[in-house]
Amino acid sequence: MLLPIGFGSILANIPVAGLAESAVEQLMHYGSFEHKELFATLLQVEVDQIGAAWKQAGAAMQLSGAQLASDLGYSDGMLNQFYNAAVASGIAPLLIFMGVGALTDFSALIAMPKTLFLGAAAQFGIFATLLGALALNLIPGFEFTLADASAIAIIGGADGPTAIFLASKLAPDLLGAIAVAAYSYMALVPIIQPPIMRALTSEKERSIVMSQLRPVSKLEKIFFPFSVLVLTILFLPSAAPLIGMLMFGNLLKESGVVDRLSKAAQNEIINIVTIFLGLSVGSKLSADKFLSVETLGILALGAVAFMIGTATGVLMGKVLCKISGGKVNPLIGAAGVSAVPMAARVANKVGLESNPHNFLLMHAMGPNVAGVIGSAVAAGVLLAVVGG
Repeated sequence: MLLPIGFGSILANIPVAGLAESAVEQLMHYGSFEHKELFATLLQVEVDQIGAAWKQAGAAMQLSGAQLASDLGYSDGMLNQFYNAAVASGIAPLLIFMGVGALTDFSALIAMPKTLFLGAAAQFGIFATLLGALALNLIPGFEFTLADASAIAIIGGADGPTAIFLASKLAPDLLGAIAVAAYSYMALVPIIQPPIMRALTSEKERSIVMSQLRPVSKLEKIFFPFSVLVLTILFLPSAAPLIGMLMFGNLLKESGVVDRLSKAAQNEIINIVTIFLGLSVGSKLSADKFLSVETLGILALGAVAFMIGTATGVLMGKVLCKISGGKVNPLIGAAGVSAVPMAARVANKVGLESNPHNFLLMHAMGPNVAGVIGSAVAAGVLLAVVGG
């Protein structure tokens, strides 16, 4: 994901090419004086004021401006078209979620439902980051609105598609920085998580060997997507797009009767969408938007969010360990951040360091997939409260 984002940012910063600009932006930046005069007349301002006036223009005026730019021969740049089709519409993150659902086995969560609490606890990083983003406004140079802070906060869920989906709705101007932070820290999970896991657990706790998970029936696997979707529709409809596509992808996999569709969702579709999604996100990394003090704040908050999410997941794991009489290894709580399956692999690796016979991978997949659901629910909450 980082490779197409990076290459997209290179394309977006090619001078004069306007690959990441809309037709109106190209008119304002590269148009002739006569064209700018016509545009200024539409906005009822002077030529030197069209930039500020366009930012404050309503939906009807934006449609009129886009039509005027088109009539004058300007067209959206390539990356801008990708962004409108893939990200602004919300289609690309949803298709990614469908692919993730088709690639994910929910058996570990179904077999041990209590790990849902671990996935929920790890989402605490989201709401802590929300408060942190608002607190940054006390420092000169930072001006995050509640919508901006909400979009930044979702980095704590360690879920790239969810971060892109929410940022495109609440803070499109910050989308590039948020996506880069989310995917960069997801890649750094093996470096960020282990020190926190070791600091919060004892050698004895890390050595706990968990019993083998019970077999999960085919009926349970098919019933699970429907039950989760129904609960989402009843209690949090704003999360239905993300949860719905995740569960639809999983149903393709578990039904066993549409192998061709399931393989397409797991491979061709998710790969194609990843390319266009990465280039689209890169279009938001133009130098004038990305190279700012706010970007540094977002990157710092992203790191803190991952640390808090990991810590709260491990602490909830310690609680479950006490309640279960020492049958739950607290390390699997760190997998509550929804970096699937890397966080589960890290939990397994740290467990093996303390006990070479301690294989936690499948147990850690429970909170890991619960984290995916939890981050989507958190995004739905923020969208419902802030977006509304």
